[in-house]
Amino acid sequence: MKTFVPKDVERKWWLVDADGKVLGRLATQVAVLLRGKHKPQFAAFVDTGDFVVVINAKKITVTGQKREEKVYYSHSQYPGGLKTKTLKDVLEKEPEEAIRKAVRGMIPKNKLGRAVFKKLKVYRGPNHPHQAQHPEAYKF
Repeated sequence: MKTFVPKDVERKWWLVDADGKVLGRLATQVAVLLRGKHKPQFAAFVDTGDFVVVINAKKITVTGQKREEKVYYSHSQYPGGLKTKTLKDVLEKEPEEAIRKAVRGMIPKNKLGRAVFKKLKVYRGPNHPHQAQHPEAYKF
């Protein structure tokens, strides 16, 4: 039995509206589209995914107490360089980053994952510069 290797992958552009959507549930659907897992010719070792444009990132919601309790960590690699931000701070200043971080955690941490992640475009409001690609609205 030979391994199936997809060739000539057709990529679509999807438009996802984050208005009123829950962060984690939106991120899982976006990660599936980016990886190409919704396609019958999916192969884990080939980038078969589509481009995804997420709009209205500032209108995303979260459940429970995550807004105050979820913490994002970063470190400067210097002693005492640990920095923390709550989800509330991230959503106020840069809501696009909250979606990017949620999706990034759901794709592979390797060369393939970095290539997949480049196909994600996130925008704070309803406007985006990708009208020329004719993105198709994605229904949940």
